[in-house]
Amino acid sequence: MKPFTIHRGKTAGIDRANIDTDQIIPKQFLKRIERTGFGQFLFYDWRYFSDGTSNPEFELNRPENEGATILVAGENFGCGSSREHAPWALQDYGFRAIIAPSFADIFYNNCLKNGLLPIRLDQEDVRYLLKQSQRADYELTVSLEEQRVFDDEGFSRPFDIDPYRKQLLLKGWDEIDLTFVYEPYIAAYEQKHCPRP
Repeated sequence: MKPFTIHRGKTAGIDRANIDTDQIIPKQFLKRIERTGFGQFLFYDWRYFSDGTSNPEFELNRPENEGATILVAGENFGCGSSREHAPWALQDYGFRAIIAPSFADIFYNNCLKNGLLPIRLDQEDVRYLLKQSQRADYELTVSLEEQRVFDDEGFSRPFDIDPYRKQLLLKGWDEIDLTFVYEPYIAAYEQKHCPRP
């Protein structure tokens, strides 16, 4: 995974609660086994009309949101089925962090396991960021090291994250990478307890 230390980027806001994983990545696009290639289908049913043309009213299709890398959304983001494709689609589209008042638990953990940083902020702070996200020039900085979200206009808020997950994100490791760190110890144990002839 790509390490996450500090990220500065444009924000895009979707002012809706209970955005479920079937809206994030509809089920008909879950045919790939790779983690890439899902960004083109992100929010497909909202981004496109049934004839395949782009819906200009959908938030991510608005010109001011082009190139956004931080998504701001309503409460209970990522509810619904436990598909890991949801964080893959968000990442493949270009998002590095998601800010919301709350997340579905499985989605939240899937994000952390895949290098996408979910950040819980108070409802009032999210309201402020949703309003600011309507501006094409608005940018936020997310510092995982400091566990802080801030802009150049005085907004600054701390956020919580599990220390174990924080360290993995800072190093760009998933749980398999972590296992490899202990490979010499595992090999020594295997040699001692299960020696091969």
